[in-house]
Amino acid sequence: MSSTTAAEQLSATTLLRFATAGSVDDGKSTLVGRLLHDSKSVLADQLEAVEHASRSRGQEAPDLALLTDGLRAEREQGITIDVAYRYFATARRRFILADTPGHVQYTRNMVTGASTAELTVILVDARNGVVEQTRRHAAIAALLRVPHVVLAVNKMDLVEYAEDVFARIAEEFTAYATELGIPEVTAIPISALAGDNVVEPSATMDWYGGPTVLEHLETVPVSHDLTGCHARLPVQYVIRPQTAELPDYRGYAGQIAAGTFRVGQEVTVLPSGRTSRISDIDLLGTPVDAAWTPQSVTLRLEDDIDISRGDLIVPSGDAPATSQDVEATVCHVADQPLTVGQRVLLKHTTRTVKAIVKDIPSRLTLDDLSQHPAPGRLVANDIGTVKVRTAEPIALDAYADSRRTGSFLLIDPADGTTLAAGMAGESFAGEKPVAAPADDDGWDF
Repeated sequence: MSSTTAAEQLSATTLLRFATAGSVDDGKSTLVGRLLHDSKSVLADQLEAVEHASRSRGQEAPDLALLTDGLRAEREQGITIDVAYRYFATARRRFILADTPGHVQYTRNMVTGASTAELTVILVDARNGVVEQTRRHAAIAALLRVPHVVLAVNKMDLVEYAEDVFARIAEEFTAYATELGIPEVTAIPISALAGDNVVEPSATMDWYGGPTVLEHLETVPVSHDLTGCHARLPVQYVIRPQTAELPDYRGYAGQIAAGTFRVGQEVTVLPSGRTSRISDIDLLGTPVDAAWTPQSVTLRLEDDIDISRGDLIVPSGDAPATSQDVEATVCHVADQPLTVGQRVLLKHTTRTVKAIVKDIPSRLTLDDLSQHPAPGRLVANDIGTVKVRTAEPIALDAYADSRRTGSFLLIDPADGTTLAAGMAGESFAGEKPVAAPADDDGWDF
């Protein structure tokens, strides 16, 4: 038991997934470049290429933003278009970083980058303060239930490192974040261009006594440890070798989405509701007594019951409700609109079922958290509430309980395009309510 606990703690504390966001020209890419450069996470040839590109533009110092803006269009326009993922490590922690665009038309890209993040760094230009896009990114972080938010007040060198400017911005943002229900905000004054408080403490802001950005990233308690959550195993593959050595072997393989499974544990298979007990757990071909998220394992059960890809194995007595009626908040990510009556595929973990969009009760305006009732459709970057009827029951957790098993995708059945990313049972703490539209009971399924 002690070795299991140690392994769980190691799994939970050595990796931090975080995303950066902010308005255009707030300096996200420069911050990321400075973070990589000053933490010695840039290879010599990468730095040489950046220096060469900077000199060709007539710049004396290397433009560290070029370390993340990898697309040609990004370099030419000086903006971030796509989500750029970077992997780096320090002696204290490993990191997966998603640098997301700041333009309003790329809101969906931030949803993609922050969907798996445990922390979001939101940049603000000290000269401009909290702007519309700042509030939009904070609202998305709240919707995605990112547990930690860092407010990086950048370009402090352009406001003479004034403490009162930083304090005013931090107070305004924190008040808005509290209204959204964000549990924790850490405000840090920085200059990404000069390197103040990014990796090394600033010599010019002695009035600030908090951590640098990197120090906070290295020490923030990572709350994404799902080993104590509701145990969930989406079945990805049924293993039946049917060899002379293993004539009766039947295993159910998949990656544990949350929680811990143990030999002898009584489990229920959804959506059928059949029950059994775990007889064996195989991890990389080796029998183990217990396994936890995010390990990929094979479970074997005492009873020979019908289980196939897309089924969900859960502890008996801790099973989510199964239903064909789904109401959720979605972010629309496709160029083609999502409309009432549209036929879609709903993909939840390893299960994909046919579905129909029965209603779109409201669309959220992120600027003031007001609801626009009965919009009829959602277009790219819209966030709204949808009601979907599925052809078969699915077992959805609330997104607040599990980001893995409380989320789903809506897909175009004609060409496989992802239309929307959904979060079951989500709403904002501070959103303004809207009158509920009349129910449509004319289900086709």
